Amino acid sequence: MSDGRDLSHLPPLRDVIATHDLAAKKSFGQHFLLDLNLTRRIVREAGNFNGLSVVEVGPGPGGLTRALVESAAERVVAVERDPRFAAALGDVIAASAGRLTLVEADALTVDPVDLVPAPRAVVSNLPYNVGTPLLIGWLKRMTEYRFLALMFQKEVADRIVARPRTEAYGRLAVMSQWLADCRTIMDLPARAFTPPPKVDSAVVRLAPRQRPADDPDFATMEALVAAAFGQRRKMLRSSLKGLLREPEPLLLSVGIAPTARAEEIDVDGFVALAKAWRAAG
Repeated sequence: MSDGRDLSHLPPLRDVIATHDLAAKKSFGQHFLLDLNLTRRIVREAGNFNGLSVVEVGPGPGGLTRALVESAAERVVAVERDPRFAAALGDVIAASAGRLTLVEADALTVDPVDLVPAPRAVVSNLPYNVGTPLLIGWLKRMTEYRFLALMFQKEVADRIVARPRTEAYGRLAVMSQWLADCRTIMDLPARAFTPPPKVDSAVVRLAPRQRPADDPDFATMEALVAAAFGQRRKMLRSSLKGLLREPEPLLLSVGIAPTARAEEIDVDGFVALAKAWRAAG
């Protein structure tokens, strides 16, 4: 009996798109990755899928979906809000021996933790227009995942892995790197997609970091980082005034110069500042 991992008999993705008239919708931020060599490479680079339950957001015609079903994953749940793709994924579902399930929903309204049991991962070519809010939501429960392997616009991917004192370093870098080890595992040119977007893309892998018991909570850290980078050209003694009654003593207490700017402070610096703020009440 087949284990549902041999999908070689399925029609090419371009034929699937033609058969089901699946023109990409700009309003959904859809750009399809049809090269199965690339989708398989993404899955290989993402990590070890043995025993994992995997959630994919925005499967579209199923290029990455096929690679996930072919992997060692125990099960794959694809979340798709565009009803046109239900029929297009029918062949993959039928060939998967019960390992692939389609959930027709807006990914912003569902939590992967509720969809599949642990150990779990999320692997997705994210719609450009919702990639960042989805990531922020998943970061709040990062310890629930073995890893996230997510494709973003190259600019967004660069912001996730950016280092201090660089232009791309900001709120997204601090929050992501506080909670996860982040690295770019693959770059993809615009021409790899159908239709080609105006920008290149990249896949970022995020794996949960071990956090100490006295780590600040998500809301505290998020508020502090948002205030610091809200006026990133200003010194912290000014940009934090709307949040902290007296920023200077607090900054000095953790060894941060009040004249420093947010982009100069590393993740550990923000964590120390958040702890001091919490301790000060």
